[in-house]
Amino acid sequence: MTHPDLILGAEIADALADRHPVVALESTIIAHGMPYPDNLATARALEDAVRQAGALPATIAIFDGRIHVGLDAPGLERLAGDPAIAKASRRDLPLLVATGRSGATTVAATMVAAHLAGIRVFATGGIGGVHRGVEDSLDISADLPELARTPVAVVCAGAKSILDLPRTLEFLETWSVPVIGYRADSFPAFWVRSSGLPVTLRADNPAEVAAILRAQDRLALGHGTVIANPIPEAEALPADEIDRAIATALEEAASRGIAGKETTPFLLARIVELTGSRSLQANIALARNNARTAGEIAVAYANETS
Repeated sequence: MTHPDLILGAEIADALADRHPVVALESTIIAHGMPYPDNLATARALEDAVRQAGALPATIAIFDGRIHVGLDAPGLERLAGDPAIAKASRRDLPLLVATGRSGATTVAATMVAAHLAGIRVFATGGIGGVHRGVEDSLDISADLPELARTPVAVVCAGAKSILDLPRTLEFLETWSVPVIGYRADSFPAFWVRSSGLPVTLRADNPAEVAAILRAQDRLALGHGTVIANPIPEAEALPADEIDRAIATALEEAASRGIAGKETTPFLLARIVELTGSRSLQANIALARNNARTAGEIAVAYANETS
């Protein structure tokens, strides 16, 4: 039975009933990740990439207190064009549902909704992580504890290098979340193909990933999985260019007294400016690559479980 707080798109409801492969897609990348109309074009491109891989896309968002799994064209347009859409993580879900408000789902909230709907594979750009200076701020993304307790596979290009990547991986290791390098031996750093940090295991094709997910199902371990999928080489940015942009943005944030939840949006916007929008184009390219890879994994997982 469908959860009472979920509204499944008709196509998604049929696909899940028939065990057809479905890929969840988050909505903060649309509502808060880039300007209109680039965000709408990107949303459509991500859905197209999933379909081209043989799976169905289920973009997730909250409209008027109901969690929608699988948006139609008007839903995507509303998400992309409404500046009042809130940013919703796990803690915000009951608040938005109870008050009848709308929100775009983060990685953590999308994982919750995907699991409630019965979707095993989810594609995003990059996961959140442990922030730099965590010893003073205690700033750790809700994405990480969600990965520790919700059995959804998250296909991503690692985490943004504005974060503390060694501590991010240490958190995931402590909470038994496997980090699978997809055709990679090291953890990607979003715009950059490699952080130089090791992954738990390497998998070279969708069937290998599907077998791991199926083993997790049998063992009922209850945690998620990071499928770390590097940005395509042609769209990757040089590590030294990104490192310089991050250093400049961090210095400017400190000089302006920017802190807390305002830090990440400032840093990302400033990095786009410092790279001449090349980081934004890389963001779109890696998200599209992740959607396609997630579609292929979802197809293999459906075959594994049929």
